[in-house]
Amino acid sequence: MAELTTTKLNAESHLLLEQPLLRLPYELSRRNFKSLQRSFEREQNHVLSALSSTANVALSGQPASQTLLSLDNMISRLQGFKRKMQTLQEEEKVLQGNSRKRIQHLKDLYEISSLTDVKFDEWSRIRLNRLLVDYLLRSGYAESARALAREKGIEALVDLDVFVQCHRIEESLRNGSTAEGLAWCQEHKPMMKKTSVNWIPQCFIRISADPLYEQNNLEFQLRLQQYIELRRDGKLLAARQHAQRYIAPHTDSHFAEIHTAAALLAFPPNTAAEPYKSMYSSSRWSDLANLFIKTHHELFSLPPQPLLHIALSAGLSALKTPSCHSAYASSSSNASSSTTTVCPICSTELNELARGLPYAHHTKSYVENDPVVLPNGRIYGRERLMQMSAKIGLENGEVKDPTTGEIFEGTKVRKVYIS
Repeated sequence: MAELTTTKLNAESHLLLEQPLLRLPYELSRRNFKSLQRSFEREQNHVLSALSSTANVALSGQPASQTLLSLDNMISRLQGFKRKMQTLQEEEKVLQGNSRKRIQHLKDLYEISSLTDVKFDEWSRIRLNRLLVDYLLRSGYAESARALAREKGIEALVDLDVFVQCHRIEESLRNGSTAEGLAWCQEHKPMMKKTSVNWIPQCFIRISADPLYEQNNLEFQLRLQQYIELRRDGKLLAARQHAQRYIAPHTDSHFAEIHTAAALLAFPPNTAAEPYKSMYSSSRWSDLANLFIKTHHELFSLPPQPLLHIALSAGLSALKTPSCHSAYASSSSNASSSTTTVCPICSTELNELARGLPYAHHTKSYVENDPVVLPNGRIYGRERLMQMSAKIGLENGEVKDPTTGEIFEGTKVRKVYIS
């Protein structure tokens, strides 16, 4: 286990885990701004065109009622635009308030100078609650996450609505519906153009290793799934029309997939031929749900794993040593061992979780006085072995390995020289 050599707080190292805390509000604010900008340009063009038409109608001597009707339509449309602007403004106020509180939360960390300061314990407790809320949200326990955030007063430090929406669309895809997923793609299309999510559907892995398969995007896969469902229901004409409208425009980037999808018209849903059997498989819905989650998280700069897993992995790695996964690690895993341990990595709860993690980096080595090596290769201090041998009543200079329980002749114990 690594030794704590300093109590000075390095705030920069803690911020490595806090990037999504500020990144997500920024991405949401940018999305709202782009949405407002597009709406403004669209409404501006419409109003200018309508005003020009109305003016021409009025000058041509048409009845005044016609002109008034055109003006009423423009006013009604602008009022709708105003309401949309007000909604976006309220969302922006909330996002700015959340960003302000999150910046203050990180600023509080820089005002703490020592790891032993009670303020650091309080700050760490808040972060732990945030990580727990994030884990609950990713696991689909939205109400529990909301209740925990409300109880701890950290609603501004967590992203409840974003994950709730993500989970709702994920569930709709797993239940065989593309409507919500396509609506989300339409809303975030400008952002998705700048994000490349690599994904190779299982049904295409066997037929091609073409790099074009690595350019799949969520919207195309959703449209392709709609096409597959139309073919499954026997609606061949509707499937062809759907393909011409939504799939054919992607020929340049998805030629091989579109070629395979076209041939699907000739194969019924109960076909045993690949890759068409896999295209009809219900497992595609799970693939689409996973692709949506990956796209969603990359779009909003969210890590693919829960933050709690990342923080826990870092902590476990800092404590892990080679002996933690030895077959003779402790008395809990080896009945013949006479040692005990309080190492969390050696505990039943965390031992398997830490198995694949790297070992901690140690700058100092700790060796017992007068080290000796036993025939099994284990090294102990001579005094410790002699005391244990005397305690358990061994005779003729025999020694017992305190970890494995093996007994060896004293003449086979060799002194170790450390260079």
